[in-house]
Amino acid sequence: MSLDDLQAVWLTLKLAGLVTLILMGLALPLAWWLAQNQTRWRAPVEALVTLPLVLPPTVLGFYLLMVLSPQSSVGQGLHALGLPQLAFSFEGLVLGSLCYSLPFAVQPLKAGFAQLGREPLEAAQLLGANRWQQFFRIVLPATRPALLTAATMSFAHTLGEFGVVLMLGGSVPGETRVLSIALYQQVEQGNLAAAHTLALGMLLFAFAAMWGVGHWGRKNTADR
Repeated sequence: MSLDDLQAVWLTLKLAGLVTLILMGLALPLAWWLAQNQTRWRAPVEALVTLPLVLPPTVLGFYLLMVLSPQSSVGQGLHALGLPQLAFSFEGLVLGSLCYSLPFAVQPLKAGFAQLGREPLEAAQLLGANRWQQFFRIVLPATRPALLTAATMSFAHTLGEFGVVLMLGGSVPGETRVLSIALYQQVEQGNLAAAHTLALGMLLFAFAAMWGVGHWGRKNTADR
């Protein structure tokens, strides 16, 4: 594996780790709201959150590029404020990955919260627990499998992103050249041995992640 490919591995892990941390902070309150509320806004918000599941990644990447390009109002606003441009930057990849991986964090959490039901919270309320105490002392411990699934899926999904990364970030070494882009370039250049090494590593990690999530879920069910 070349130095450039090792750099791509590190950049990908950095991107996936950062996106996962941010997503968990964003997805927890959003999934809780979706699981607990039946307002008229719930359906359109849920549709917007799940849109990346069916939308081609290149379409999402294209519109993000249009919004964040230096010629757009957002890009010009960032320039006027003295902030760096997001298009073709690591920060832009983080933003694009957050949009694309959001449903992979929200959906498991929403299912876990919905499965918990209202009874434990009502019992805690009768005992004097406020909403924050209910959430942190009852909801989160009771939905640990959902939390693990959401974090694992978010991390693994970010590792394999291609369309959004290609459209929004391109292939800037050390900045936006992540593993999926490195793999594509190795194949394009005919370096099949190097491409095989990268692809096999991603395949084994994806298998291990999915096996771990399934094993944890079965173990948690058996413990109950």
